Amino acid sequence: MIIKKHLKIVLTFITIGILAFTVGCQNGSKSSDAEDNKPKQIRIGYMTSPNGELLAKATGAVEKKFPGIKISWIKFDAGRDIITAMASGSLDLGTIGTPPAASGIANDLPYYVYYIDDIIGDSEALVVKNNSGINSINDIKGKKIATTFSSTSHFSLLNALKLNGIKESDLTLLDMQMPDILAAWQRGDIEGGYVWETTKSKLIADGGKVIITSGDLAKKGAITGELSIVRKDFGDKYPEILKQYVSVLNDSVHQYKEQPEESAKALSKELGLSEEDTLKSMNEIIVLDAKDQVNEKYLGTSKKPGDFAKLLKSTGDYLVTQKAVKSSPDLSVYQKAILTKLYDEDNK
Repeated sequence: MIIKKHLKIVLTFITIGILAFTVGCQNGSKSSDAEDNKPKQIRIGYMTSPNGELLAKATGAVEKKFPGIKISWIKFDAGRDIITAMASGSLDLGTIGTPPAASGIANDLPYYVYYIDDIIGDSEALVVKNNSGINSINDIKGKKIATTFSSTSHFSLLNALKLNGIKESDLTLLDMQMPDILAAWQRGDIEGGYVWETTKSKLIADGGKVIITSGDLAKKGAITGELSIVRKDFGDKYPEILKQYVSVLNDSVHQYKEQPEESAKALSKELGLSEEDTLKSMNEIIVLDAKDQVNEKYLGTSKKPGDFAKLLKSTGDYLVTQKAVKSSPDLSVYQKAILTKLYDEDNK
């Protein structure tokens, strides 16, 4: 009896030990799975545009969201350079304009569009020197005008010419990055430039005036915007991380709208502008939150795709006429490049 009693006790402890070991292994497996579903590093390509993502950078919101992941912010002067870097595998996330986005999709580059950061208004414009003799868009004939080719500014400038019956051959168009445009302006090499912030404010402060803005052109159908892209391998492997990143963008947009002065203070350090000029530039774009993404005007959902793919398609078609891309694929290709499934759970 005593032996049986001791045997029961021993068996009980063995059973408890096995259960504890099993649970421990399961928890260890879950922990390992969780680690496997987190990248060691997120490399983000950005430009100094006064939008929600730049605010997230300025406030350290991304680092706070992902404390165990190294966040690397890599600055670029143009969207075309961001898509090139992403195609080479050196970036995970990036923010670019609609023309480079359409160009990349047309060239079958490996990324998804997953978020529209903003619709561009008066933050991009044709700025000319006060003493250039240019007082309207028609006066730029025979002048030297610089912009960054294959960018939102380039797209807007070409549309401004088209809408006013001006041929590209009627003026000298120069392809320059924003810092180079500012330097050329200061040297007196150009009469004007179609630029974005912060270059726009710097040209105006240095004896410039605005002739036409992207907001003016948007009213006539030439819409441009900034959107976020993710490398396909990264998006497929870490969908939950991407959703969490969208939540950071969403929170930053709400802060942007609800606390504009505080946001301008944080952004001014990133932009190198005064808080007053920063606040002004913030009011010249329309920032979008996560809820806006599923609007039929924008990304939509898997079941109900929005109209943004049509905008990318029309932009791609226009790039063909400019010989910026060889061909523009069917609408379905642009639709497949948009990661609408990211928003499906929130809209069941």
